[in-house]
Amino acid sequence: MPANRSFALRRGLAVAAALPLLALAACGYGSESKDSSSDQKVAAGSEKIDGLDSVRIGYFGNLTHATALVGNQKGFFQKELGATKAQYATFNAGPSEIEALNAGSIDIGWIGPSPSINGYTKSQGKSLKIIGGSASGGVKLVVDPDKITSLKDVKGKRIATPQLGNTQDVAFLNWIADQGWKVDAQSGKGDVTVVRSDNKVTPDAFKAGSIDGAWVPEPTASKLVAEGGKVLLDEATLWPDKKFVITNIIVSQKFLKEHPKAVEAVLKASVETNKWINANPEEAKAAANKQLERDSGKALPAEVLDPAWKSIQITDDPLASTLDTEAEHAVKAGLLEKPDLAGIYDLTILNKVLKAAGESPVDAAGLGTS
Repeated sequence: MPANRSFALRRGLAVAAALPLLALAACGYGSESKDSSSDQKVAAGSEKIDGLDSVRIGYFGNLTHATALVGNQKGFFQKELGATKAQYATFNAGPSEIEALNAGSIDIGWIGPSPSINGYTKSQGKSLKIIGGSASGGVKLVVDPDKITSLKDVKGKRIATPQLGNTQDVAFLNWIADQGWKVDAQSGKGDVTVVRSDNKVTPDAFKAGSIDGAWVPEPTASKLVAEGGKVLLDEATLWPDKKFVITNIIVSQKFLKEHPKAVEAVLKASVETNKWINANPEEAKAAANKQLERDSGKALPAEVLDPAWKSIQITDDPLASTLDTEAEHAVKAGLLEKPDLAGIYDLTILNKVLKAAGESPVDAAGLGTS
């Protein structure tokens, strides 16, 4: 990709101020953060890693952040960190987590591809690195079956996405273009009316009939199904091998440079957590929901939890090529200029951990640290 190109909206400063490009994570619901420190005990005789009293880990209270949820609930992170305390903070949106990372309030975070790109490019490649993968999939087009019975019926309807320029919005605009339909990306008006609606209010809007469907992540998609919606399209079917990044792991570049052993411990715990999740899906689902209840005060009901969990793939692979493609889709939609993502990944430590675990290395798709 060309060097020294900023990640910016084509439209003027007013639009840029009103809508930070790709600002929200895939499942963001707001901007607050909440302390979610674990009660896990430090094992007797354990030693601190890199002399650190604690490592501060951020994540969202969503199933697409299952690695962090389960790793917290089952104590995987604390086990690997020894006498260094694993401290947690939950976030509702990408910008607040990126701000916390930049301010040094957290060291490592689970977050979606859009805020990762935004944080990296806004800082001219100085704030963060993507150091691992976590989840793929979990995004669906859910519609009112009384109004829409086939993909061609989407034309002329009102379909919600979480926010202008966010990951799902870009994916839907790209899908619309692939159908040969026209929509003005900024206004959402055209052959399809794209309604930007916060995920937490979309189910009510769907129930009220003010929208005909929504292109949304889990668990919102399953909440719509519980309200009588039907899954018309799973976004995974549009990607090679049905895989695309929905959650990855980022770290402060300062923390990565100063405390590589702590980063390695967290990544080792992540790999162990993912292995456990994939080997024990029912127990992992329950653990994730238990942590969700602890973090938010409310667990997901089975009719939402079960289908949502099934649609998410847990993986160590950051699926780097799909992050690059997601950025290209945003460029194609006319929402942004082509970003310079060279160096956004540093998978050195992850591949070291994977090799030690007897697993295959993962690839940065040409976007790794040289």
